[in-house]
Amino acid sequence: MNKITLGGKLRYKFDNLMSKGPIAMIGLLAVLSFLVVLIAGTILWAFHIAPEGEEPMGIIEGVWVSLMRTLDSGTMGGDMGWGFRIVAFMVTLGGIFIISTLIGVLGSGIEGKLEEMRKGRSFVIEQDHTLILGWSSKVFTIISELAIAGENQKKPRIVILANKDKVEMEDEVRDKIADMKNMKVICRSGSPNDLTDLEISNPFQSKSIIILAPEEGNADSQTIKTILAITNNPKRRAEPYHIVAEIKDKKNLEVAHMVGKDEVELILTDDVISRIMVQTSRQSGLSMVYQELMDFDGAEIYFKEEKQLVGKTFADAIFSYEDSTVMGLEFADGRVKINPPMDYVIQTGDKVIAITEDDDTLIVNKNPNFNINEDIIVNLSSEKPGAERTLLLGWNQRAQIIIRELDNYVGQGSYMKVVSTFDKYADEVKEASKGLKNISIEFECADTTAKDVLDSLNVTKYDSVQVLCYTDDVEMQEADSNTLISLLHLRRICEEEDKDLKIVSEMLDIRNRDLAEVTKADDFIVSDKLISLMMSQVSENKSLMDVFEDLMDSEGSEIYLKPITNYIKAGEKTSFYTLLESAKRRGEIAIGYRIQANAHDSENAYGVKVSPVKSEQLTFTAEDRIIVIAED
Repeated sequence: MNKITLGGKLRYKFDNLMSKGPIAMIGLLAVLSFLVVLIAGTILWAFHIAPEGEEPMGIIEGVWVSLMRTLDSGTMGGDMGWGFRIVAFMVTLGGIFIISTLIGVLGSGIEGKLEEMRKGRSFVIEQDHTLILGWSSKVFTIISELAIAGENQKKPRIVILANKDKVEMEDEVRDKIADMKNMKVICRSGSPNDLTDLEISNPFQSKSIIILAPEEGNADSQTIKTILAITNNPKRRAEPYHIVAEIKDKKNLEVAHMVGKDEVELILTDDVISRIMVQTSRQSGLSMVYQELMDFDGAEIYFKEEKQLVGKTFADAIFSYEDSTVMGLEFADGRVKINPPMDYVIQTGDKVIAITEDDDTLIVNKNPNFNINEDIIVNLSSEKPGAERTLLLGWNQRAQIIIRELDNYVGQGSYMKVVSTFDKYADEVKEASKGLKNISIEFECADTTAKDVLDSLNVTKYDSVQVLCYTDDVEMQEADSNTLISLLHLRRICEEEDKDLKIVSEMLDIRNRDLAEVTKADDFIVSDKLISLMMSQVSENKSLMDVFEDLMDSEGSEIYLKPITNYIKAGEKTSFYTLLESAKRRGEIAIGYRIQANAHDSENAYGVKVSPVKSEQLTFTAEDRIIVIAED
C-alpha cells in the first residue's frame, strides 16, 4: 500500500471543503485573509517597520494598516521606505488574490442559487392553496376555472408540481391563459410521487389536491403512487386531505380507493366521457348542458340547508325559487339523491341541491307568483326505445365502454356498424360484442376520412353517427384533423341527400371545436374540457362527485332533452313555472330548455339555457326542447 503524503492529505481535505459549496469557500478565504493580515501586522510590529519619517507602530495599528492595503491596493501608492513598501506590497498582492477569489466564489454562489430558484426547488410558503400534481393539457382549463371560482377570495393561489421545467410551465400558463383574474400560479419542478419533491409543494397546508394523470406510460400506476405518497407520508397532517384524481382503467379503481379511502374522489375519465357520448348521441346538446353545470362561469351547483323548507315536500321546494333550480337533496346523513320522490318531506339537516348563479343567489322566494297556464299543459308519454341503427367511425380506448353503455338505452334488434382505419381493432370489436343484450355489431376496416368509403356506407340510413378520434394511434392535432375531414364528408352527404342526420363527434382540443362548427354536427364532446371542468368543481366541493355520479348512472335519474310538445302546446306564451309543473306531474324536474334556432350559435350557448328565471314569459316552437332530470 502506498504511503499517503502530506500533500495528498491536504489535497483530499481541500477537495472535501470544495464539495461543501460556496459558504465553505468563503469561510476558508476569510481565514486566509485574517492570517495574511495578522502575519503582516506582526512583522511590522516585531521589526519596527514603519513608513519613512514615522514612529514604529503597535501590533493593532500594524494589523489595521495591513487590512487597509488588503482591501484597497491604491493605499500603497504614497508609502515611503523600502522595508515598509515590501511588506505592504506582499500584503496587497495577497489581498488581490484573496479578494478576487472571494468575488468569484460569491458570483458562482449567487449564480448557483439563481439556477436553483429557476429550477423551482424552493419550498412553497402558502396556505389554503389548490395543489395540482402533474402536467397535461387539462391543466389550462383547470387553472382558468379555478381563477373564476377564486374571484371573490383574498389572494387565491394555485401551486403546480410536475416533472417539467419551472420556467417552461410558467411560460405556457401565461401564453394560454389570458385572464388570470386575481389568481397567482406558483410552479415547482419535481416528481409528484417522490416524498422529498412532494414536500416542496406543501401539500400539508393545501385546501385541495388535483392529481392529473400523465399522458404517457402507465398513467394509473403513477396516479396511485402519488395518492400513496400523500396519504401515507410520515409527515402527513392529521386532518383528512381533499384529493381529486383521474383514473383511466376501471380495473384500477378499487386499488386507488383502497389507497386513498375517504380522502380521494376518483373520476373514471373514459367511463365518464363514454357515458356522456352515448347520452349525447341520442339527444344532441347534452354536452353543453353538462358544461353549463360544470363550469364556474354562469350557473353552478350549490348545497344549502334551508330552514324555511323543513316540513315541506320536495315538490314544494322546486317551486320555492324564482331564479334558482332545485335538482335534488343531500340528506342529513350525507347521502345524495337527485330527483327524489316529489312527496318526500324535507327534514332538519337536509340540504337542497340547486343550480344557481352564486351561493348568495340561492334565496327562497317569499312571494311566489307561479302563474301556471293549465290550458297548455299536455301529457304525452315518451316512447319506449325501439331498435336503432348506429354508425361508429373510428376507435379508441373508450369505444368498448360506449358500446356497453349504448346497449342499456336502445331497444332489442339494434344494429351498430364500426368502421376503423386500423384493422388491429377487429378483435376488440369482437370482444365488445360479447354479452350485449340489444345490439349486434359488424366491423369493417376502411379509411374513415376517405370520400369513397363514406359514400359507400349509406350513412343516411342510420339513426345516428358517432365519430371517435384515433387517440391511441396518432397525436392530438392529427386525430382532430382526421375527425374534421370525416365530419366534412358527412355534412356533404347530408346536403346532397337533403336529410338531417344526428352526428356526435369527439374532439380533443377545445380550440378545434370552433373550426368544426362549419361541419354543422349536432354536438361535440371535448373530452379533456369536460374532465377538467369536473375536476375543478369537485376540488371546490367534495359532495359534487356524488351528484355527477348520480346524474351519469344509467340506473338513476339522468339529464334528458325532450320535445317541448310532450309537456306544453307550442306557440303559446307562458312562464317556465308551467313547464316545471308539467314535468313535476311525471316525477321529473325541468331545469332548462334549448332553443333549436340557436343550436349552432356559440354566442348563445348553442341554444341551451339552464336555470332560467321562472316568471319570464316565453314562447316555444315545436322544435325546441325541454331539459329535464328524469328516470327515463
